[in-house]
Amino acid sequence: MIAFPVRAGLLAAAAVFLTACGGGAAPAAGADPGTPQPGGTLRFAVSSDQGCVDPQQVSSNDTIYSLRQIVDSLTDQDPKTGELRPWLATAWESNTDATAYTFTLREGVTFSDGTPLDAEAVKANFDRVQDLGARGTLPKGYLASYAGTTVESPTRFTVSFSRPNVQFLQGTSTHSLGILSPATVAESDDARCASAVGSGPFVIDSYVRDESIVLTKRAGYDWGSSLWTHPGEAYLDRVEFRIVPESGVRVGGLQSGEVDAIGNLAQQDEAPLTAAGVQLIARPNPGIPYSISFNLSKPIVSEPAVRDAISLAINRPEVVSTVYTSQTVAATSSLASSTPAYADQSALLGFDAARAASTLDAAGWVPGPDGIRTRGGQPLTIELTWYANAAANRPTLELIQQQLRAVGIDLQLRERPISDNTQVQQSGDFTASWGNTTRADPDILRSSYSTAGNNFYRLTPGPLDTLLAEQAAEPDETARAATVAQAQQLLAENHYTVPVVELTTVLGVGATTHDIAFDASSRIYLHDAWKSE
Repeated sequence: MIAFPVRAGLLAAAAVFLTACGGGAAPAAGADPGTPQPGGTLRFAVSSDQGCVDPQQVSSNDTIYSLRQIVDSLTDQDPKTGELRPWLATAWESNTDATAYTFTLREGVTFSDGTPLDAEAVKANFDRVQDLGARGTLPKGYLASYAGTTVESPTRFTVSFSRPNVQFLQGTSTHSLGILSPATVAESDDARCASAVGSGPFVIDSYVRDESIVLTKRAGYDWGSSLWTHPGEAYLDRVEFRIVPESGVRVGGLQSGEVDAIGNLAQQDEAPLTAAGVQLIARPNPGIPYSISFNLSKPIVSEPAVRDAISLAINRPEVVSTVYTSQTVAATSSLASSTPAYADQSALLGFDAARAASTLDAAGWVPGPDGIRTRGGQPLTIELTWYANAAANRPTLELIQQQLRAVGIDLQLRERPISDNTQVQQSGDFTASWGNTTRADPDILRSSYSTAGNNFYRLTPGPLDTLLAEQAAEPDETARAATVAQAQQLLAENHYTVPVVELTTVLGVGATTHDIAFDASSRIYLHDAWKSE
């Protein structure tokens, strides 16, 4: 057996950027705010609610922010180095071909319903993941080829796979494989979305869909991640996540002191917040950047020339400079640059409107009187489905709509609530879609684009499948990165997805709120957070 910790790849590029600007209300970056004080309520405004409080069934950052606080994970991933560190598991080891992983659990951990978190509870979680519906895409991907969990004692168990699964260990650090109470696990998917019990430093006090998720401190909590700065219970007594779709209302609430922190900042929010002394903390999100992905079963986007032209017509630097905060960069691959095994594909993703036009000319798409191209009487109209879970989505897509129209492509924008995302992907009721997926491991490409999985984008089996399967089974980090690079090149050459902009999580934090921390996936931990008065 091979003992770990494991270094999942260099994440130095994703190190936390912390700035505090403006008047004297906010401490300067790096200044000592004083001794942490227990107690108080943190009020956090986010823009959307995915409609579910089960960490194993959510994928939207706004909802993950709250639910990350109610579950513990087997491991944690250092956001600076990528190294896996102890949390619920004190030790772990793997066999040589990465088909079996044995864990040792710390003793004395309980769920907030009083039941013990032991090896049987972990087994119940992993077994049940296999039966989750469409909302369980992420945990099912991490447990690909799952063959079962063998319990050897209350604190020792082995997770086995029918094929090598090198990305599983990193998956154990995510919210998606956070451990839930066996009572929650036994419920139906929908029941779990209404109420969930974990072992984390906070518990769900109340949930009102599209209004709020309220958490309270877990009394007696004493088994936090080894990366956290203090042992024992969280400092905060209560955390209120308020659903506030309007960016201006979130900003106004932070400026007035009605809320203590906000997410989903728009470009126009940056200057007034810094002028008011608000701290802006930021971290690039690893994983899949914001991209246009295509339902390749739809004839119009199954045509390579159309996908090529869309990519060529998008001026990514203009999108970033026009819409996003100063910490944001343009996408240069199907993986964000902060992801382990990222490979720069910018040579295949450049802006060239003239070439986009000539590509469409060669494919028989002729400009019509209104500028929109047609072929055989069919206009070059593409419907793009998007979700209002980020302030930048609408202005981004409206600008891309203008850029595509300049080369004769009619992009029609179809807005849906984020709670519809899974249903839309599963049904195939879309031609193109806009979104991103955060994960600090390159296997997110397999989860998203392999035809052996959910295959939401209706790709046909081919060489990409082979590469994605090979990287998932390759224990050598260097060899795996080379295979992942080939997969990124293939995605870029075929434009199965068109990357546009890398998501950078930027939070506005009031001067009396301290030590909100990012995890390796740029979600937040609140165990060490505290408020001063």
